[in-house]
Amino acid sequence: MLLLVAGAWLLLRDVLQPPPPVSVVDMRFGICREGASAACVIDGDTLAIGQRRVRLTGYDAPEMDGACEAERAKAMEARDALSGWLAQGRFSWTGGVEPPRDQYGRELREARRGDDLLAEHMIDAGLAEGSGWSAEGREWC
Repeated sequence: MLLLVAGAWLLLRDVLQPPPPVSVVDMRFGICREGASAACVIDGDTLAIGQRRVRLTGYDAPEMDGACEAERAKAMEARDALSGWLAQGRFSWTGGVEPPRDQYGRELREARRGDDLLAEHMIDAGLAEGSGWSAEGREWC
């Protein structure tokens, strides 16, 4: 009986709880600077597309205005690594037309290219910590 219920749940889960809508992104992102392109990388986990701000989810990168020089250096490395990942071409992200937003109004989106989840890529490279914001945060200093 338990096996029957588990099988039914697997068949119905996408109907009862559909996966988030996924969009393909095919644009070039530069590094955000004065006179930068309309699509640019702000830091290791945030993008700008015109006036839109997108917070990439699943990880938390060090802050560009971090508490010490070591954190600021790691933040620039994370920003450049994100820029390099984006430069590899098309990728997809969750959220659809009306993505959820954080307390700062940024769109929240999970990015991936095929089986390569951006969050795992950044964490494995030592440029971010897992799952997003945390009360304690990683000690970058």
